Amino acid sequence: MKTDPRIDAYIERQADFARPILTHLRATIHEACPDAEEAVKWGMPNFLYKGKILANMAAFKAHASFGYWNDAMLRQDERNSEAMGQFGRIGSIDDLPPRDRLIELTRQSMALIDSGAKPPRPPANKAPPEVPNDMRAAIDANAPAKATFDAFPPSARRDYVEWITEAKREETRTKRIAQAVEWLAEGKRRNWKYENC
Repeated sequence: MKTDPRIDAYIERQADFARPILTHLRATIHEACPDAEEAVKWGMPNFLYKGKILANMAAFKAHASFGYWNDAMLRQDERNSEAMGQFGRIGSIDDLPPRDRLIELTRQSMALIDSGAKPPRPPANKAPPEVPNDMRAAIDANAPAKATFDAFPPSARRDYVEWITEAKREETRTKRIAQAVEWLAEGKRRNWKYENC
């Protein structure tokens, strides 16, 4: 096994319920893919196969998560979207498919990497987004913001609309609308900070 001591440390500092889950997943991946290498990416354990991400796992306060990097191309009936990873919130080893099934999925994921398969891209949504009334009123009240927003292509408008509508609290939504109007008045796209990276 090509193990990474950072993964040992990661598992060791997790809650009592999570350690057996992560240890089981780690052993199962290495059993199915003896060539798997371990790495830490985005602060969580990842398993690499031929330099590509095969799977990753993480632990949180009350659950763990696990998923195959190319899970969109694996069986959809096992996909659970209630949490990160394709198996949803994992509270115990019993919440995972049987070991043999995990081995089979690991090998399927390896085969996808071997074949160079790429996940299908969702069709682009070219329709202009529906702008919520409160957002539209705030933008319309500021002439430079309105001119910028109305001149943007649908994708740039959609970035702002999704950012506003994804807010869970009303206070957050109000702050985001004010920030959006400010940025739009300056001629900025939603992700302007990352355009020159």
